[in-house]
Amino acid sequence: MKERLNAALTAMGLDIAGERQDRLIAYLDLLRKWNKTYNLTAIHEPERMLTHHLLDSLAVLPYVTAGRLLDVGAGAGLPGIPLAIARPELAVTLIDASHKKAAFMQQAAIELKLANVTALHGRVEDLRPEAPYPQIISRAFSDLSDFVRVTGHLLAEGGEWLAMKGLFPNEEIALLKGARLKRDIELQVPGLGADRHLVILELAA
Repeated sequence: MKERLNAALTAMGLDIAGERQDRLIAYLDLLRKWNKTYNLTAIHEPERMLTHHLLDSLAVLPYVTAGRLLDVGAGAGLPGIPLAIARPELAVTLIDASHKKAAFMQQAAIELKLANVTALHGRVEDLRPEAPYPQIISRAFSDLSDFVRVTGHLLAEGGEWLAMKGLFPNEEIALLKGARLKRDIELQVPGLGADRHLVILELAA
């Protein structure tokens, strides 16, 4: 598994050292273990977890540029936990409305000794942090307007929403309210065999 991870990271142009690779593998092992009981993800095969969860999450790493990141609807901690492992100086807050998923994220942060991760249980609409976030990311929102609407109060001035998508969401962009398209990046994820886009939004003028 580590050989496959190392080869994929090289192909993606990501410089993630050996110790951090070990933590990424440990995170997958923990996810697989919990998944047997709590059904955190529909993907159960280790090889598909590597491509569809780990590599998919890490593909956005070059575009996470701020020191603080909020991962909304983080589920099993994706993409937030892989990003936090890859970049220890990044402060990542994870939030999910599911108690079992929040419990897993909290346990993962403890077991993997991720001092830069805060895992919260609750609705993002109710979140009131001490300071807003320069970047807010999600893999979970099916609609961009909903993503912007429920997190708008959490975005710092000049901040960005990072929405992870499959096909480019032309219709959602056309109907988008409260934000505008800043940039679209077509992501390359080795072994995934599917279209992946990172849609970066900013506040509408």
